[in-house]
Amino acid sequence: MTQTDRAAAFRRLHEQPGAFVIPNPWDAGSARALAALGFEALATTSSGVAYTLGRRDAEGAVTREETLHSAAAIVAATPLPVSADLENGFGDTPETVAETIRLAAAAGLVGGSIEDATTRPDEPIFPMPLAVERVAAAVEAARSLPFPFVLTARAENYLYGRRDLDDTIRRLQAYESAGADVLYAPGLRAIDDVRAVCAAVSRPVNVLAGPWFTVEQLAEAGVRRVSLGGSLAAAALTAFLHAAREVRERGTFGFMESITRPRELAAFMAGPPDSA
Repeated sequence: MTQTDRAAAFRRLHEQPGAFVIPNPWDAGSARALAALGFEALATTSSGVAYTLGRRDAEGAVTREETLHSAAAIVAATPLPVSADLENGFGDTPETVAETIRLAAAAGLVGGSIEDATTRPDEPIFPMPLAVERVAAAVEAARSLPFPFVLTARAENYLYGRRDLDDTIRRLQAYESAGADVLYAPGLRAIDDVRAVCAAVSRPVNVLAGPWFTVEQLAEAGVRRVSLGGSLAAAALTAFLHAAREVRERGTFGFMESITRPRELAAFMAGPPDSA
């Protein structure tokens, strides 16, 4: 499947009725497993990538090159469309954000998100005018590509303690006006807030999953796409920690009774390289 084919398939997912779930693998193996389970598209996770590198998320500790290298491995692992968590575009200026979109496309991605977080504790969110310029630059770069790259604009208020729904909606509306294809305000927990966001914009809305929602509830509220963020990577590390603590603290191996067997895991993975 060509990149153009993947891009067209990804755009169609956003145009169909209801909501689809886009899970977030953190490497090629997790991507292959998710594809085998029947998911129709994938999105990378900045926290998952950071964890695999032994670093913290949302502190600018992972470079653009490392992010795109990881994304390229996920793209190569399955024929599914892949969108990337491109954080804040890896720089403040609109020019840097635009270059990030072009590099993302070169890595095989057919979508990506740009957030309005700065990674600076003293000023965690970009001022509105600059935030809009950055989205506009990303949109212009996306439109220059020879396939329909899906650009997601993220309003990060709720992840940084700024629980201001009115400002969040104003930002999303401004990003829509700048040309963003999908709008995303991670951290919303009240279904009424989700409904308000969906009613305030005309482009597809992505919502971050949480135990307080179901896919059915989100679809009813007007959501088109549901992502899992770093939760699958965290779930994998949680299981790892439970098992390691059992061995270290109790000297037992009970966790082995419930693990997925190697043969089942191998069924998700690629075989040896063709030697021909």
